[in-house]
Amino acid sequence: MSVVNILDLGHEPLEAFFKDLGEPAFRARQVFKWIHQQGVDDFSLMTNVSKALRQKLSDIAEIKAPEMVSEQPSADGVRKWLLKLSDQQCIETVFIPEGDRGTLCISSQVGCALDCTFCATARQGFNRNLSVAEIIGQVFVARRRLEQELASTRTKNGRIISNVVLMGMGEPLLNLDNVVAAMRIMLDDNGYGLSKRRVTLSTSGVVPALDRLGEMIDVSLAVSLHAPSNDLRNKLVPLNRKYPIEDLMAACMRFLARKAQRDRITFEYVMLEGVNDSSAHAHQLVKVLQGVPSKVNLIPFNAFAGTQYSRSSQRVIGSFRDILYAKGVNTITRKTRGDDIDAACGQLAGKVQDKSRRNQHFVRIEQGVL
Repeated sequence: MSVVNILDLGHEPLEAFFKDLGEPAFRARQVFKWIHQQGVDDFSLMTNVSKALRQKLSDIAEIKAPEMVSEQPSADGVRKWLLKLSDQQCIETVFIPEGDRGTLCISSQVGCALDCTFCATARQGFNRNLSVAEIIGQVFVARRRLEQELASTRTKNGRIISNVVLMGMGEPLLNLDNVVAAMRIMLDDNGYGLSKRRVTLSTSGVVPALDRLGEMIDVSLAVSLHAPSNDLRNKLVPLNRKYPIEDLMAACMRFLARKAQRDRITFEYVMLEGVNDSSAHAHQLVKVLQGVPSKVNLIPFNAFAGTQYSRSSQRVIGSFRDILYAKGVNTITRKTRGDDIDAACGQLAGKVQDKSRRNQHFVRIEQGVL
């Protein structure tokens, strides 16, 4: 009989697990709380569970999260952790504290299956999807680490980690089932108890999966847009060739229509000097977003080794923002955090055994072979 990793199980699957053992459903709630609220990974410490059941669980199950290999603190308070998985692959997770908010940025894949040209993760190539345990395990490990050191630091809602964003390594919608299962644990009152407004999935726009997401769970959505026209977005976000902007916007409206309360979508737009940052691009973006309840996040480009792009100047970013704002588009410029440790947006790399050979492709481009 194979050992079951309890971190792979949401509340309902855990109830089914205990039912198969001939145990009442409330055992799932007890164990779930020990793991996700108390940070316990040893069955013997679960004192309200019978000794016989604790021993049985130790024989047939485990609570196994990714292993923390290293921690890098940034000058601005950001933390980046390198986490090792059971197959020796490594992913990166980032904690961003700011005022009354503590945001954890987590990964959904080892590498990324997409090839956005301005992203360091894409350069690493792709190996595989993360399991539920590996996704929620990042929250488990991060909170335990932060509880040890920052126990006196709390956000207004009483949590060190108040927000979780799936904006790390990978395209979450290409690992939809595992991502949704992990987000359900984040939202569960017996788990991490986060509000649906405080759990955000970021996608480059896998339209069929975006439709499924809206049917499966109610969370916040961020869309990596980065260009106001199909011609330009095809170059920056090649997925656009399959799901062009007009199809993506229609899917966004369908997603909003399924939400219980009126909401808006955050559109992420990385500012690349001389590429997508002109006033003409800003006016095009206004037209693209017309009629879509939205907020635009302008992201100063964060450089990485071998990139062909440069960051737009503060003056250009400000002018771009002013055009959008004047047209009634709610727009903010994201503050760059953690760039001194390569933990800023688009810089996460991890250690990936690339099955896609994409890194070789980038090297050939740099050498002038392609």
